[in-house]
Amino acid sequence: MTYALALVPFLLLTAVVVLLTARRPRFAGRMAASAVAAGILIVLTAIFDNVMIAVGLFTYPAHLISGLRIGLAPVEDLAYPLCAAFLVPAVFTLAARAPEADA
Repeated sequence: MTYALALVPFLLLTAVVVLLTARRPRFAGRMAASAVAAGILIVLTAIFDNVMIAVGLFTYPAHLISGLRIGLAPVEDLAYPLCAAFLVPAVFTLAARAPEADA
């Protein structure tokens, strides 16, 4: 199984959970904040993955990655911080109690 194929469930789960929060208040604000967080996490992941690969902490078998890289790191590695930046706030939004309607 390739790394890209292993990512599919995580990407689908993230998309579904985020869509479930679309009708909750402040959706656009959460998406904007998640996008900023994703950008920061992706930059940090790219930097530190490259450092860790360069010093030999781990490698990726060539037949399991797409071949697209940012430096030494395969682009597939960037999906995890992307999912985290959108999935975690969405889960917290779903777990929060909905405001009670006035009776």
